[in-house]
Amino acid sequence: MTIADYQLITSLQNNQIKLLEKLNTKKYRQVEKKFLVENLAIIFDALKDGYDFEALFITEAFASKHQAELEFIHTKTKSKNFYLINEKLNKHYSKLDTPSGITAIYNIKTKSPDKTSIIYLNGVSDPGNLGTIMRSALAFNFVNLILDKHCVDIYNYKVINAAKDAIFKLNIIEDNDGKWLQENKLPLYAASAHSGVDLAKFKPAKAFCLVLGSESHGINEEISKLTTKNIKIEISKNIESLNVAVAAAILFYELRNK
Repeated sequence: MTIADYQLITSLQNNQIKLLEKLNTKKYRQVEKKFLVENLAIIFDALKDGYDFEALFITEAFASKHQAELEFIHTKTKSKNFYLINEKLNKHYSKLDTPSGITAIYNIKTKSPDKTSIIYLNGVSDPGNLGTIMRSALAFNFVNLILDKHCVDIYNYKVINAAKDAIFKLNIIEDNDGKWLQENKLPLYAASAHSGVDLAKFKPAKAFCLVLGSESHGINEEISKLTTKNIKIEISKNIESLNVAVAAAILFYELRNK
């Protein structure tokens, strides 16, 4: 397959371009159950691990620079939807300051948690923090991730660029009605900046749910009432708290080893 086989799109009124534009908003991602990735490395790595896209859009300039990568993509994908667009169309829908020249559409696949431990995020609003937490969770074998309605949208382009291919490899649930914790049967531990059992001395259950809140507000009161125990990381008195993504990585590492 070559770019000569791609369907050419030149109009802003094309339905595929309209879809790309819509998928940059959370509302339409939820309606269509699809999301965008505008990053060659993420698309490439996802495909290597068997995570295929529904459709691919590239510019001619991108194709000329990345012939080897495109050849790999063509041999691995099962998709039949390939489109060639110009830079003007790419800039029209892209949220990136400098559009990458490649965009893939993926279906959102809802996965149920397995029987291992769960990470629950309460109000993590910074995209970079969320993406880093996702990569750290995957690195330390915490594959179940639940987000409440106060978190940044997990399919936001900034989250995806920070999370890399972790977006495909985690079991992700969006707890929009807040009922998941009410029905949770696992021991519920909350990360706390100021009080609780020292992480170095803490002995967790074999499977548990760990709640992480935002750095500025912590965990909300309703969730705090449900927790079994609070866990804290002992830090120097010279600093008030750790960034939530940094704290998460430390907690994941220590709790995994216990």
